[in-house]
Amino acid sequence: MLKLYGGARSRASIVRWYLEELGIPYEFVQLDMQAGEHLQPAYLKINPIGKVPAISDGDFTLWESGAILLYLAEKYGKQPLSLEQRATLNQWILYANATMGPGIFSENTREKEYPRHMTMLNQLFEQHSYVVGEEFSAADVAVGSLLAYIPLMLKLDMSEYPGVTSYLQRISERPAFQMAIANRG
Repeated sequence: MLKLYGGARSRASIVRWYLEELGIPYEFVQLDMQAGEHLQPAYLKINPIGKVPAISDGDFTLWESGAILLYLAEKYGKQPLSLEQRATLNQWILYANATMGPGIFSENTREKEYPRHMTMLNQLFEQHSYVVGEEFSAADVAVGSLLAYIPLMLKLDMSEYPGVTSYLQRISERPAFQMAIANRG
């Protein structure tokens, strides 16, 4: 059985959301980060940097939330994707983790980056229901989770971006989102 390693209030909730969306049975192994369980030799064999999330799927282990989302989409996704569809999915997951997240969640860049990202995303969601069109995908987990954290963690007003707020409402009503993100401990 697939195992997801994470801690309370960690990025493991992002992977958990996607596992729930896919309906994949998994075991959640909650590490006590305060006690340093993520730095013990047993876990360092899974992720030598000692961060969460990580997964083990049989003998295969993987860490970094974006890489895990891409792996799960490829292995367990509902439909096979063309090269172009995979590239687009990859683009959005990498964008969320490497560009959007650091740009918005870093205090040094937030003032400049927040309106740029939100304006672009607002235009996207005024035209499409989800990140890559009309179907929910792993890209929505990557981008949507960060968007959901903005009002919670940064207390930023999003009312200027109705496409984004409509999108957030749409994804927050999903049962898997409720279980993994909204009600996380």
